[in-house]
Amino acid sequence: MLTAEFCLEFETGSATDVGCRRNVNEDALLARPDSGLWAVADGMGGHEAGDFASSAIVQQLDTIGHAASDEDLTSRFMDRLFQANRLIRARAAELGGSTVGSTVVTLLVHGCSYACIWSGDSRAYLLRNGQLVQQSRDHTEANALLAAGTITPEEAENWPRKNVITRAIGTSNEPQCDRVSGNLEPGDIFCLCSDGLTEHIEDHEIAACLASLPPQQACEALIRETLNRGARDNVTVLAVRCAATVDSGNWPADDVLDDLA
Repeated sequence: MLTAEFCLEFETGSATDVGCRRNVNEDALLARPDSGLWAVADGMGGHEAGDFASSAIVQQLDTIGHAASDEDLTSRFMDRLFQANRLIRARAAELGGSTVGSTVVTLLVHGCSYACIWSGDSRAYLLRNGQLVQQSRDHTEANALLAAGTITPEEAENWPRKNVITRAIGTSNEPQCDRVSGNLEPGDIFCLCSDGLTEHIEDHEIAACLASLPPQQACEALIRETLNRGARDNVTVLAVRCAATVDSGNWPADDVLDDLA
């Protein structure tokens, strides 16, 4: 178990692409290791709407500064998210009341503690000791029905409205988020991504890539394979590796996803 005297370091990788079928990238990302904040946002509403929504979120979060505690960091985060929510709703009103919004998934780190806060179906994963565990729970119609026992996992996978989200920033008067938290351990690797990735890449493939490549190369490899598989949506990946000391080991350079297609 990591203790407070350890000096934590974070190696970050990130990549985003418009995909194979879209003209505008409505995803946005933010990496602020100095503030203990990483975020991925996936906008909806089309050009001049979805991209505005995701950009509004990351622009507000970029002002978070340096928190005095994990509680202070969460408070600062929610304050910025409220401001982004207000801006997005104002933009929707300017556009005649059309639906404008964005998912958001974030990693917050202070000291040896972490929290993942999200709204929508962009995901947070944690790879620890070779096991990949999804930290977030998709806010989707299919997942709500699954949790209620109305449909089976097999039915949820093929649900005709499986991509319909039930929460997003900007679609309600106040942000509706969920939160999970825990303690960091050396070697932890977090992955934040939009659903453009998970539509094409399986969890075990994400785990293999994160475990075998440094964060930047892992993100690039995951984006590349998503494009190879048709990338029906914008795709964004952000990876964060936690270490108690500088890792000077040799990482493999080969694309570990070459054989997954």
